[in-house]
Amino acid sequence: MTDLAIIAGAGALPAALVAQLADRPLIAALDGYTPSGLTPDISFRVERLIPFLKHLLDQGITRVCFAGAVQRPALDPSLFDPLTAQMVPRLIAAMQAGDDATLREVLKIFQEFDLEILGAADIAPNLTPPAGLLAGQTSPQDASDATRAAAITHALGAVDVGQGAVVQAGLCLAVETITGTDAMLAQTALIPPNLRPKTTKGLFYKAPKPTQDLRIDLPSLGLQTLEMVHKAGLGGIVFQAGGVILLDQPAMITRAKALGLFLWSRPADAP
Repeated sequence: MTDLAIIAGAGALPAALVAQLADRPLIAALDGYTPSGLTPDISFRVERLIPFLKHLLDQGITRVCFAGAVQRPALDPSLFDPLTAQMVPRLIAAMQAGDDATLREVLKIFQEFDLEILGAADIAPNLTPPAGLLAGQTSPQDASDATRAAAITHALGAVDVGQGAVVQAGLCLAVETITGTDAMLAQTALIPPNLRPKTTKGLFYKAPKPTQDLRIDLPSLGLQTLEMVHKAGLGGIVFQAGGVILLDQPAMITRAKALGLFLWSRPADAP
């Protein structure tokens, strides 16, 4: 019997985590956010969070790992149980303070039930590559653009805006906001050629927010990201080493090489 539960949202990350584990964990999915390629064991709603947490304890769960994409759920006041209703002021205050504050408050609630919070990197370290060039080649201009993009992303993250930016020859072409990475890359692809420098292709940079708890909401990259970077006419992807998940590293390396893109796991303290 497992003592680990994956608190799952949508997307491929929950299945990628399970594939790395010797024993299948309990899969608990937030209602409305079914993970790809996995059948949840149970589902839950935020309005009944306390009964859900008690159920985890009854199942012998002592450790939880959050994985997958979710958005702030629309709460139905009629569904609250009395104990969860007492936490509404805490949750609303956190939501008003931003996504990071909301996630930190959720972690506190789980920890109050003596549940240990594990990050995806804790249970599947192979999903977060160490520093190094995984595919392709980079130029001095790419290194300069990466430094510029890292500074922009750090500034955005400090005010809880986004986790990525597109930079080409020192120019910021796009930044990630609430609409996410795909929307940002689609926007980049629509920029007229006459507005883009011709000396280099540019790059997409991804990193966690500086105030982010790396045990939850770790940014991730997959094959679709590579395809969109290629369609946007960029030269490759740079991401913070140890702070970003690659959902299928071997396949991403193979595809990056086929598309002529570089894939660079850049140290967080790189100049």
